[in-house]
Amino acid sequence: MTPRQIVQELDHFIVGQTNAKRSVAVAVRNRWRRQNVDSEIKNEIAPKNIMMIGPTGVGKTEIARRLAALTGAPFIKVEATKYTEVGYYGRDVESMIRELVENAIGLVRAKEREKVKTQAEDRVTERLVDLLLPPLPSSGFSSRQMDSDIDTDSNDSDEAIVRRERNRDKMRQMLLKGEFENRTVSINVEQKTSGMPMMMGIGIDSMDTNIQDMLDKIMPKRSHRREMTVKEARKHLFEEECDNLINKDKVDEEAIALAENLGIIFIDELDKVVSSEKTSGADVSRQGVQRDLLPIVEGTTIQTRYGYVSTDHILFIAAGAFHKSKPSDLMPELQGRFPIRVELQDLTRDDFIRILTEPTGSLTKQYTALMKTEGIEIVFEKEAVEKLAGYAFEVNQTQQNIGARRLATIMERLLEELSFEAPDMKTGRVVINAAYVTERLEAVSQDEDLSRFIL
Repeated sequence: MTPRQIVQELDHFIVGQTNAKRSVAVAVRNRWRRQNVDSEIKNEIAPKNIMMIGPTGVGKTEIARRLAALTGAPFIKVEATKYTEVGYYGRDVESMIRELVENAIGLVRAKEREKVKTQAEDRVTERLVDLLLPPLPSSGFSSRQMDSDIDTDSNDSDEAIVRRERNRDKMRQMLLKGEFENRTVSINVEQKTSGMPMMMGIGIDSMDTNIQDMLDKIMPKRSHRREMTVKEARKHLFEEECDNLINKDKVDEEAIALAENLGIIFIDELDKVVSSEKTSGADVSRQGVQRDLLPIVEGTTIQTRYGYVSTDHILFIAAGAFHKSKPSDLMPELQGRFPIRVELQDLTRDDFIRILTEPTGSLTKQYTALMKTEGIEIVFEKEAVEKLAGYAFEVNQTQQNIGARRLATIMERLLEELSFEAPDMKTGRVVINAAYVTERLEAVSQDEDLSRFIL
């Protein structure tokens, strides 16, 4: 997708913040450009990491979330606050790279599954035929496992073998038509061992060696018989056949290359790891998190269970409100690794109006769809939407500014009674006008104490 197309797609879900959308779109497009330059200069082109600065609820996380759906590239969103300096209880920053590779593995496996889907389905059908009509033993077999319209074999003669193959063909056709979906079969289901969390209380993120893989190889695989319908068994067998047909080494290799060259990591709440004046308590490890982040963003090699991963060309997008701190409070070395700075703007009353009506999944459309399931048609008049936007903007100005998230609280308060009564109304048409909004929100918004705790 071109940068213009990416921005247009993001416009369907996020109102305003054009500068942030353009920066992200250009950064994503540069990933594609790098893949198409001469090999001599390809390794010299490093991603231009982005830092998005703005208050909560203005679209930072939403831009990242929607970008993930658009790119089709390995993408993860992490919270900077869940990481601690090595030596403290918590997750180490290298785990974000492992998560990215896991995401890439999922993408590559999904692509490979599509390639082997037809072959896997054919194998599943044959296994189901074997379960419903087991191979012919020398002494014959019971006809109880077959429908009455299928012939039974009486001996191991050539005639019986031909008859059996005819029965199998008939059963195969019946399976394909879905006539045996509710028939019960018994299959072996493998149970995976899970011993890592019990070992000394240490999680896999903090282990340099891949002990989990070692355990998987050493511990015997356990399986047990389970009774299930053909419909349920088909899903289990399909997964098994896909695993058998997909080349695991090829998937791992492609996933690592995909993560290294097209991976995107969104680090939210980066401002929360800025050290304050205190030097004790939980605050003491924040500077350490920055130090640990630096080599990851700068470019290093991380060991994962699938192989070594270079972070040189992974795109990092950081975000933070920076209410009590500034980007300049970060370590200078870390600041330098985010050369593109984008400031997201506070939402205005007009922005709230657009947020309520324009996006594909706007709140007014969501509530309209929800009430429609009860047979209630909701109509939001223009004046009502303007009134709602006005209340949201006003409360944000007088209380804490939580951006567009305020709209969810106000909408829920507005439609609380209707949502409760809707099942008993059965059918009807409700017009939400300015008077309706005023009646339900005016008293709460005017009372400062009520507004603080309710809206």
